[in-house]
Amino acid sequence: MTKGFLNWGNRYFWLHSKPAGRARGAARARGSEGYSLIELLVVLAIIGLIVGLVGPRVLGYLETSKVKSAHVQIDGFSKALDLYFIDAGRYPATSEGLDALVHKPGGGESWAGPYLKGDKVPNDPWGNRYNYRAPGEHGRYDLYSYGAGGPGGSAGKEGAIANWDTAAAITPAGQR
Repeated sequence: MTKGFLNWGNRYFWLHSKPAGRARGAARARGSEGYSLIELLVVLAIIGLIVGLVGPRVLGYLETSKVKSAHVQIDGFSKALDLYFIDAGRYPATSEGLDALVHKPGGGESWAGPYLKGDKVPNDPWGNRYNYRAPGEHGRYDLYSYGAGGPGGSAGKEGAIANWDTAAAITPAGQR
């Protein structure tokens, strides 16, 4: 073992070293040189399996939550439309649309809104505008979203989300 001071110019360095062979052997015994390629591949395979099994379930929950969110929003719009009807004696015309719940339409003297929070009608969970038609084919008005497919697209297994089936979709099974 070497000990002592080294004078290099005007600087002093403390020298303390161990024999080279003993230092390398001690490091190998403790396993501090790193991981082998096989260990890394095993860890990556385990992470890949976890992502492969959990990922699709999480994406399925995300899509289901968007559909439920659209049902809840349509139910909220229906309640706001009912309040509009109580005040104005009619539902907004198709040309006025859902914007009549936020901004006073022309000729709406008995309008007591806004009936929705904010200064604009929110879009559906997929970023598209809700569709409104009064009088509707399924009731006094039709209010619906095309769902994940969007307008003109394939809506997939869910299809359109509409006010004529929203009450059944958001009511718990025991309360129907």
